[in-house]
Amino acid sequence: MEKLLEEFKKICQKNGIKVTPQRIAIYQELLKADDHPSAVVVYERIKKRFPNISLDTVNRTLLLFAELGLARIIEGHGDPKRFDPNTKPHHHFRCLKCGKIFDFYHEPYDELHVPEEISSRFKILYKRVNLEGFCENCRN
Repeated sequence: MEKLLEEFKKICQKNGIKVTPQRIAIYQELLKADDHPSAVVVYERIKKRFPNISLDTVNRTLLLFAELGLARIIEGHGDPKRFDPNTKPHHHFRCLKCGKIFDFYHEPYDELHVPEEISSRFKILYKRVNLEGFCENCRN
């Protein structure tokens, strides 16, 4: 956690972003979350420590983190955006019943071939496979 916080501070300073206690708290909350939280969830978790913080501030901060490469946005299907602090190559499984998102690693997915018609038209920054189904708890 300490190394990640130091890297966070360096990235903020390099980009002219003030390192505030609120931004640190939002980033720490994102790092310790394993549920790919939405801005609302992060807001609910930190508002006790920062009662004057607004949901808008949390949302804009998380979007800024995504811009800086400190987090990734996981688009839902009609759900609010969720945020992932894990920027290393990995993939997701989403439970259709409970909505939980689980990280998983599978090297062959990292090496997926992008069709020429796509790679010639778009600049691919990263590849991620999203699987959907029912988690262990919900499939029964």
